[in-house]
Amino acid sequence: MVEAILILSRQILSRGHGILQRIRLDRRRFDGGRQTLDHEVYDSGDGAALLLYDPGRSRIVLISQFRVPAYLNGGHEKLIEVCAGRLEGADPQTRIVREAEEETGFQVRAPRRLFEAYMSPGCFCERLTFFVAQYSPGDRIGAGGGLADEGEDIEILEPTLDEALAMVERGEIIDAKTIILLQYAKLAGLMHAAAAPANQHGA
Repeated sequence: MVEAILILSRQILSRGHGILQRIRLDRRRFDGGRQTLDHEVYDSGDGAALLLYDPGRSRIVLISQFRVPAYLNGGHEKLIEVCAGRLEGADPQTRIVREAEEETGFQVRAPRRLFEAYMSPGCFCERLTFFVAQYSPGDRIGAGGGLADEGEDIEILEPTLDEALAMVERGEIIDAKTIILLQYAKLAGLMHAAAAPANQHGA
């Protein structure tokens, strides 16, 4: 019996920050027929994203930074986002804790995993794991701002959740992972949860 999907060939077109490949495959269609597809796919690795929220003050942590693709396609000088990073061999929770502390300066306690999602599965292999975690002003352990030797130049923002949602409506926040987590925070009623003690530790 012929397999449902057969990889016929792979050609690496570019290898840099990620790998760009041209894939030819044969697959069984849903109607039972066969089709041959040629696709270019880009794999820069999986990642994780985190929304830090303070229900006691109804505030969240966002970052603002320069993104080359957004500048080339739209002229945006900065994007407002939740903190996120590539896994680079680490598990999602370990990586996002380290990334969030580098970017925001806040110590991350007890991040809660929500779900995974492909961000643009038509051509990108990237899969993100989404987290939320409570924070308070007392959790600040550094200035944040990212790593200068990696070209990061990050501004830290602490709007209320309602202010951030209004920024989405005005087109000031246009990053997909950020919009997903903001909408989750609203729908899940995170700001109505009882604030955890500032010294609470979690696994």
